[in-house]
Amino acid sequence: MTREEKSQVIQDLTAVLADTNTLYLADISGLDAQTTSNLRRACFKAGVQLSVVKNTLLAKAMEASDKDFGELPTTLKGNTSMLISEAANAPAKLIKEFRKKSKKPILKGAFAEESIYIGDDQLDALVDIKSKEELIGEIIGLLQSPAKNVISALQSGGQTLSGIIKTLSEKE
Repeated sequence: MTREEKSQVIQDLTAVLADTNTLYLADISGLDAQTTSNLRRACFKAGVQLSVVKNTLLAKAMEASDKDFGELPTTLKGNTSMLISEAANAPAKLIKEFRKKSKKPILKGAFAEESIYIGDDQLDALVDIKSKEELIGEIIGLLQSPAKNVISALQSGGQTLSGIIKTLSEKE
């Protein structure tokens, strides 16, 4: 690779890093062609972009980026694959599901929702991150709950009141 090509790759990676809020670094080395193909298919279906990157070029792109990746560049050893997604937990769910059939991919680190996660032991914490849609759904449910309680209380109160009046009228 010439210096110009490397420079262009670093610029491209820097632009990608600037546009994303979710970046996972994983090791998929040792997977055979069929398993790698299955992983790529699963990524495509889940809306996760998978690409293999050179560690030095990604490290330089992280340095050039406006974002603070903290200790994430220290995980750039060996083979590195970059998983990018809109949803913060989508790559974690994909990795966890894929590992039911294979020992790889192994999570090296992640940058999700402006937080840094280092190591494969953080996978469960990343799976538990709620996506924007899930949070909106929970908020709507919480907002609807008091209104539903008030409406049901008013409806049951009206039925109770009419029942009392009916009982009193029958006694006379």
